Amino acid sequence: MRKLIHRESINLAVKHYSSLFHLPSPKILLLTVFLMSLLLGFLVSLFVCLPLNFRILVLENILVRGVLLGIIIYVLTLFSDYLLNKLLSKQDIIFRDLKRAIFLSMVSSIPFIIFTMAGLLFGRLSMDFYVKVLSLGLYASFSIRLLVINTICFARRTSKAILSAFQPILLLLLLTLPAAIFRQEELYLNFIYPPALALAFSVLSVQLFRKALDIEGERLLGIPSLKVAKAFIANWTEGAKEPFEEILEQLGEKRNISISALVFRRKGTKELKALIIVPNIHPGPFKNVGSSLLPSIIEENLEREFQCIVSVPHGISGHELDLSSQAENEKVIKSLISSLREINDFSSKATRFFMVEGEGAKVGCQVFNNCTFITLTTSPETMEDLPLELNDVIVKKALDCGFSWAIVVDAHNSINGPFDMEKAVRALEKAAHLALEKAASLKHVVSSEMRVGAGKVIPEDLGLKEGMGPGGIKAIVIEVEGEKTAYVTIDGNNMVSGLREKLLSSIKEIGIDHGEIFTTDTHAVNAIVLNRRGYHPVGEAIDHTRIIGEVKRAVYEALRNMEPAEVAWHKIDIQGVKVIGEKRISELSLLTDNAFRKAKRNSIIFAIFGALLIAIFANI
Repeated sequence: MRKLIHRESINLAVKHYSSLFHLPSPKILLLTVFLMSLLLGFLVSLFVCLPLNFRILVLENILVRGVLLGIIIYVLTLFSDYLLNKLLSKQDIIFRDLKRAIFLSMVSSIPFIIFTMAGLLFGRLSMDFYVKVLSLGLYASFSIRLLVINTICFARRTSKAILSAFQPILLLLLLTLPAAIFRQEELYLNFIYPPALALAFSVLSVQLFRKALDIEGERLLGIPSLKVAKAFIANWTEGAKEPFEEILEQLGEKRNISISALVFRRKGTKELKALIIVPNIHPGPFKNVGSSLLPSIIEENLEREFQCIVSVPHGISGHELDLSSQAENEKVIKSLISSLREINDFSSKATRFFMVEGEGAKVGCQVFNNCTFITLTTSPETMEDLPLELNDVIVKKALDCGFSWAIVVDAHNSINGPFDMEKAVRALEKAAHLALEKAASLKHVVSSEMRVGAGKVIPEDLGLKEGMGPGGIKAIVIEVEGEKTAYVTIDGNNMVSGLREKLLSSIKEIGIDHGEIFTTDTHAVNAIVLNRRGYHPVGEAIDHTRIIGEVKRAVYEALRNMEPAEVAWHKIDIQGVKVIGEKRISELSLLTDNAFRKAKRNSIIFAIFGALLIAIFANI
């Protein structure tokens, strides 16, 4: 239940932040800004021309002056956005995207339209009244820009002030000066007071609003809420992981973690054939942050180092074992490579694969060099992260049965509704115990001959949005006493219910006797799409026929390069690795939701300051 709550809170945070940056297409954006500029031009012309007769009002001033002024507003708005974008692009990762700057200018133009229209409805035509109305628009517009830019922009403070104030002040001048010129009125010094008050009230209201939001984060985590928001948005919009990882490093705690490995090499040589690496590290929390990409990072680095196929199925772990940063990933990779170089205890001894089923649990078992390789699934029922305690129980049972070690894989290969963790753990533990007891009874029939093949497929045009990680599909086929077992690993976060069974059936058609389908549980696919889960499990956004074909390709490749092999197992313990912990991740995610709700309540601050501004304007 805690893991489900965590996942939902992460997805909720993603939806909140993504909604801030779900922008229209450039064509629609430019057209909208143009139409709004024309509307502002017409409104200014209407203010100028209301005292005139109807014929002149329509034909000359509204149509001619309104269009002309609207075009000027449009061109200068875009030019100012372009200029500021160029000046600040090296300082900021968010507003270096010109479309975002234009969108913000569009939004901050809306208050000027609303207040100008409201002023015209009152029918008061004095220049003094007009300036006060525009000052109210300036207050709202500048408040919007100041809040947004101070929350998400990484530029220097001076640059943020310029970016916040330039467009609203430019718009105020473009709406005030032409009106004064067309009406042949002088602008007196006292006309400066309303805009100056509006700017001051904007700064005060935004500061109070930000302070009220930041208190929540400081109380819960010791980190201002808007700092978390800035880091989250930077990752969502630009994939920048450093700001969020800086927060995770601050909140993280050091833990000792372990990784288990099966190492296959060509018989009679020192050349490695394939590696199965099973980390008890969780590949999270999302996108490219922390250890989300760890399975494919391990594959890439080890394949380059050892020149062999590397498969990284999901070990038993949960979000409590998310690494906090890329630096921790590098620490893991270095330790892993260094440790694997020292392996020399190889043997050809292996048993055939068998499976034990009961109460919905399916536990596969095969023994390599006195190390049991255990696979766990509840497919076609939902399979989610399992508690680390289950791994400890299974390893202890294996040791009690006389085995040297047990490598346990959470197949993570079926999702179909809610996950009953207690029921699943109970059934899997029972089936695993039966499997280990059966494996212990088969020690006298261990084969001394083994053949191994390995294949790899990186599907073209399938990526993170479709639920496919950069590691693609790996197949390791092991033949013992004439029976071929295929271990297929797909770089994804879980799999739609029923697809596992389709894949196993399809590879039996090409000569495979037994097998299991794993996913890596990569969270690189998370926080990419805006659906209920926040990601696509394997097979949800990809046609099943396509996946079956790609898996068959990987298995075919493995079958083609089968050869006599030896195997060694290895356990790597890494001390002092910083993990974020599930509690902290959940708190960060829920803080986001709380901050959005509090922002709605505290928005009354702007209404109060606006009302005060109106009261002051009414008396000066």
